[in-house]
Amino acid sequence: MIQVSETARKKVVDLMTEEGFDATKDYVRVGVKSGGCSGLSYELNFDNKVNESDKLFEDNNVRIVVDKKSFLYLVGTTLEYSGGLNGKGFIFNNPNAQRTCGCGESFSL
Repeated sequence: MIQVSETARKKVVDLMTEEGFDATKDYVRVGVKSGGCSGLSYELNFDNKVNESDKLFEDNNVRIVVDKKSFLYLVGTTLEYSGGLNGKGFIFNNPNAQRTCGCGESFSL
């Protein structure tokens, strides 16, 4: 399961609308790829389809799809959004990450 905070939900809906997606029908695609300062980095995109091997979740009225491989790294993660003075952007609070880089965009297990 991947959870979405209220601030992240608001930002997701705004961004999806700006990019021509419908938050009631389309998806936030969350994934993990090799790379980044700590070895793995997060991916966040919008999508209008679900692949056969995807896991589908809905939290706080946000529909999320994750490929099976990425799901293993993301179980229990909460997607949050920070718009403060220390920087803007989505934050992945991942209980599986043993180490993260300073920018928060990559992690290792």
